[in-house]
Amino acid sequence: MDMDVDGASRPKEGKAILVILVGAPGSGKSTFCEEVMRSSTRPWIRVCQDTIGNGKAGSKAQCLSSAASALKDHKSVFIDRCNLDREQRSEFVKLGDVHKIDVHAVVLDLPAKLCISRSVKRTGHEGNLQGGKAAAVVNRMLQKKELPKLSEGYSRITFCQSESDVKGAISTYGSLGPLDNLPHGCFGQKNPDSKVQVGIMKFLKKVPAPDAAARPDGSGDTTSQNPGKNDYFHKDVEMASPILDNPNLESKEGESQGVAFDGSHASRFSLDDAPTLAFPSISTSDFQFNYEKAADIIVEKVAEFTAKLGNARLVLVDLTHKSKILSLVKAKASEKHIDTQKFLTHVGDITKLHSTGGLNCNVIANAANWRLKPGGGGVNAAIFNAAGPELESATKERAKSLSPGNAVVVPLPASSPLFVTEGVTHVIHVLGPNMNPQRPNCLNNDYEKGCKILQDAYASLFEGFASIVRTQAGQSREENENIVKKALKLQDKSECHSRNNLTNIDQKNKRDADHGSEKSKKCKGIQDSFGVSSDSRDERVDSEHRRNGGSMNKAWGSWAQALHQMAMHPEKHKDDLLEISEDVVVLNDLYPKAKKHVLILSRTRGVDCLEDVQKEHFQLLKKMHDVGLKWARKLLDENASLVFRLGYHSAPSMRQLHLHVISQDFDSKHMKNKKHWNSFNTAFFRDSIDVMDEVSSHGKATLKDDDKLLSMELRCHRCRSAHPNIPRLKSHIGSCKAPFPAYLLENGRLVHAPAEP
Repeated sequence: MDMDVDGASRPKEGKAILVILVGAPGSGKSTFCEEVMRSSTRPWIRVCQDTIGNGKAGSKAQCLSSAASALKDHKSVFIDRCNLDREQRSEFVKLGDVHKIDVHAVVLDLPAKLCISRSVKRTGHEGNLQGGKAAAVVNRMLQKKELPKLSEGYSRITFCQSESDVKGAISTYGSLGPLDNLPHGCFGQKNPDSKVQVGIMKFLKKVPAPDAAARPDGSGDTTSQNPGKNDYFHKDVEMASPILDNPNLESKEGESQGVAFDGSHASRFSLDDAPTLAFPSISTSDFQFNYEKAADIIVEKVAEFTAKLGNARLVLVDLTHKSKILSLVKAKASEKHIDTQKFLTHVGDITKLHSTGGLNCNVIANAANWRLKPGGGGVNAAIFNAAGPELESATKERAKSLSPGNAVVVPLPASSPLFVTEGVTHVIHVLGPNMNPQRPNCLNNDYEKGCKILQDAYASLFEGFASIVRTQAGQSREENENIVKKALKLQDKSECHSRNNLTNIDQKNKRDADHGSEKSKKCKGIQDSFGVSSDSRDERVDSEHRRNGGSMNKAWGSWAQALHQMAMHPEKHKDDLLEISEDVVVLNDLYPKAKKHVLILSRTRGVDCLEDVQKEHFQLLKKMHDVGLKWARKLLDENASLVFRLGYHSAPSMRQLHLHVISQDFDSKHMKNKKHWNSFNTAFFRDSIDVMDEVSSHGKATLKDDDKLLSMELRCHRCRSAHPNIPRLKSHIGSCKAPFPAYLLENGRLVHAPAEP
């Protein structure tokens, strides 16, 4: 991770969350907590009844007291108990009202066989539930299972019915920063009426599985792993979570006809769990924008963003089959060979896409007016009408007005009729250019300006949608797989090894806590120093916050925007900058990791990190390197004993491409932990000269972004001797006279004062 900015004061405190884990023994509740707490920068407390009594089993009252105390301290809390029925959960849910916080439930509703197998095999369990007795306990508890509902008082429920679902939930909560929130609703439930997992009876060979005919509804096994068609909108169930891509779910067959490029109905389109944005044509109706020009821009922006949105989908909606804009866009999209699995057109009412068209869209766009008010007819009036007063209230909390070319994301309250009946979780208001002289801000047919504004409007809209996808997706699939593998390994260890692992986890949590708290401190420090307001978070999107590179799927937290703000608006930060030019700005790292630590910050839009760099950016890299050399030499004039290295982090935590110019003494109070050290002294740190060679030859840089690099043992960067902790390493560095490794002495990787003649 990038360590160039870390705050010195406590970050602005966000709203705490109470997360109630629901699941049988062996479902992975404790592992879930450990994995989230290990990766999250939000302060979490795990309340476990198995250990609440000074490491031994305690009472429910002790858990309630401990949770209340943590919430009072503004810490988010996991309730790690089975919580399988409503009565067991109710007193914990009430804590939400007392402390004015959101209460979530994460339901680990995994197959009974898996829970039993884990429980029987494990050793050294905190509650001593293991071996043969565990099977009977799991069986008994699952027969009394009562799944939580939103009506109990939860703002969000996440159902995990497979190990891949668990990965997604770990990713979602693990990526939450101190100031981040999650959308409200019920996510991932595929079988809301399921109570007992029938397969457990066969597994224990006690009772045969009930026959389908024996059930009053004749529906058979309630826990089929291939549920087929489901009603996504059970009264307590919102659309299945867009975090996961579950091919076993099918969309509800629609009645209205959607026009796909091959002429098929939209109801045949597989709209499983993929996040989907439905949007109207912007500015072509009341604002009278030219259809041909508008269609060109729609197709251009759709082509640009579909390549960056993963499995997410875009749907252009209009009310009539005779729609000119739909016909034009269809034809142009076909010519551009845009993936019909990522983009389609649909005829229907944008406020009734699920109920009348069978189209599940969790996000819809509104062609808004500048006041962000209801009325005016058309799409704007229809959406405000359908969403009820909840949308107007939620919009006021986000923005008071909107300028042409911009968009604002508004999470839709769970009480909104549009949420309840259609499963819409977010509305994105967007304002395009006006060519109608009867409306405000008419451009009088200035299409050069108008086209630019419309391009910005669609880019802002799609980036707003991307921010929702990023928030819900969290970590990458590969990282999720690694997390689950580690969790499974932990459960399968022997008692001795398990205890060792737990010790290691405690040590790593302690190390990560240092890094996490420091990273959290950045938020306050950066916002105070650089003027980054909460309005710059991903859910408030304008044309300045777009990404055009490969880092589109990276979830940049609110605190990570500070460098981007400085690069885009250097005039607001003149007192903090050493140099401002057309291409770069230069600043001292706010919390340097060495005596001298300077950042050369690119001002190019859309190049957020090394992953975004392509061959066309070679001159930018060369400019940054030249400026870095200039500053290294300037600092050497002040202190000739220093040695500098110029390079990039493979996977930075701060948005906007930046080059580190750092002295090799690493003598700084801000060099605090293993991740700090290894981010500058392993392959994770890419030398600027090597990056330029790779981009010149191959069109891209090689990224060494394996997390294992950041957790390697501490070794001196000169003699390569190993050390147990940072204080011991720093003490050694202060006296180490060994030469630098040979590879650093080659190709100008190190910059030092010229030798005296």
